[in-house]
This record gives sequence, structure tokens and C-alpha cells, in this order.
Amino acid sequence: MEFIGFFEQSPVLFATLCTLLGLFVGSFLNVVIHRLPKMMEADWESQCRELLEIETPEKEPPLTLSRPASTCPHCGHRIRPWENIPVLSWLFLRGRCSSCKNPISIRYPLVELASGLLSLAVALHFGFGWQTAAALVLTWSLIALSLIDFDHQLLPDSIVLPVLWLGLIISLFPLFTDSHSAIIGAAAGYLSLWSVFHLFRLLTGKEGMGYGDFKLLALFGAWLGWQSLIQIILLSSLVGAVVGIGLILVRGRDRNIPIPFGPYLAVAGWISLIWGEQINAAYLQWAGLA
Repeated sequence: MEFIGFFEQSPVLFATLCTLLGLFVGSFLNVVIHRLPKMMEADWESQCRELLEIETPEKEPPLTLSRPASTCPHCGHRIRPWENIPVLSWLFLRGRCSSCKNPISIRYPLVELASGLLSLAVALHFGFGWQTAAALVLTWSLIALSLIDFDHQLLPDSIVLPVLWLGLIISLFPLFTDSHSAIIGAAAGYLSLWSVFHLFRLLTGKEGMGYGDFKLLALFGAWLGWQSLIQIILLSSLVGAVVGIGLILVRGRDRNIPIPFGPYLAVAGWISLIWGEQINAAYLQWAGLA
């Protein structure tokens, strides 16, 4: 009890602890983002070989999130513990492998930094309590989902579905919404994008989004309730439009190359988690309805 009271009376210390925790979780998220799609591809390949009755060749032990140990992709140098301190190790090594001196992608420290800063924002917004603990889990999951979708146009069920169910479970207490709103939100979130998907395919003959997007919006419906869905869809469309136009103007991206919608949904859902009520209040005041 004294431990709990200590953090309740020291919000700055609690926010600092959450930031440090976020930095170290960000280091693990880099592993998840890199390895999980490869693990899924290996599993799909194994299933296809089994279905087609093709002999599986002998190969190295299967890749997992914990094994083998992280190594330099250029020379195979095993990353030592002091070379894996979030952000600081990258700066100390000047962004290069200590063995072969090849560059280490700046994306690794950026993911760690983003995880730390977003964790700080969650801690400052919700303060010490179960809301912060739950929101941190959601935030970290969204970081992993966003970057995996950006890289592979894939939103893994192994992340989306457990977090969706977690949202439904915590609605029983409730932390962010009640269970009635959460259940309706999960169903409405999935069916709304499912309907848009099939209508778009009927009109154009093309698939505008993937089934993972339906599940991701269902996830937000479970966490934040059906009342948040319209706001999230509008925010994600706004974020997607701004980023998409920016990519076309700055990088000359081909308009026919698909841009994953998952990261925009994730950003919009996180904004709604933190500032959803303030956004609604500001809109009602602007519209003269408050």
C-alpha cells in the first residue's frame, strides 16, 4: 500500500518510470516488428508443404521472438547487452555495428523513442492506475501493428485478436467504456468496414482494404465503445489523406501503389483514446451545440 501511495503522490516519478519502461518495451517491439512477419511466413510455408505433401527440407531451428539472439544483419555479430540499451546504445555506437561498422538503421532508436514518448503521454494523461496500465498495452500493440502493416500490409491476428478480447474483458470493470457499448462497438467496428469493403469491390472490382483493418476497428470499438467509431473513422481518413498526399508530392509515390490503412486507424484510435472527449467537446462548442 505504501508503494502504491508513493506513486500516487509522485506523478513525475511515475511518468518517468513509464517512459523508461516504454523505451525498453520499444526495444522488444523492434524484435516483434522484424520477426513476427517472418515467423508467420515460415508457418504458412510449412502448412502449404504439408497440404501439398511436399517434403520439408532440413533447416535451422525455427525463429521465435526470443531465439536466436539478436545479431548484426551484415556480419552476424551477436548484440551484447550494453549494445542494446534503448536509444543510448545507438548514439554511443554512432549508428554503426561495433564489429563491422556497417550502419544500424535509425528506425530502431526511433521506435524506442516513440514508445517512450507515447508511454509518457499515457502516464501524464491517465495518472497512476489501471487505466494507464491498460492504455500502455494498447499503445505498444498499436506501434507494432502500425509498422508491420506499413512494411508488409499485414495486421497479425496474433496481436489484434488478443488485444480485442482484452478490450472486451476490461469493459466489465469498466475502464474506458461499459461492456454494452464495447460489445456493440466491436460488432459495429467490424461490420462497418466490412460493408465498405464489399461495396467498394462491387463498384470498382478492386479491394480497397484488408480484413485486418476490420478487426482493428473492431478492437477500438471494444476498447472505446461504439460512440468513438465515427470519430476514429473521420480522424483516420484525415490522417491518411494528409500522409498520402504528402507521399505523392514529396516522394512521387505511384497513386496505384496501395498504402496500408492500418497505421492511420492506429493513429486515429490512439488520438481518440487520449483526446477523444476533448475533440468532441471542441466540436460541439464550435457547432454551437454545447
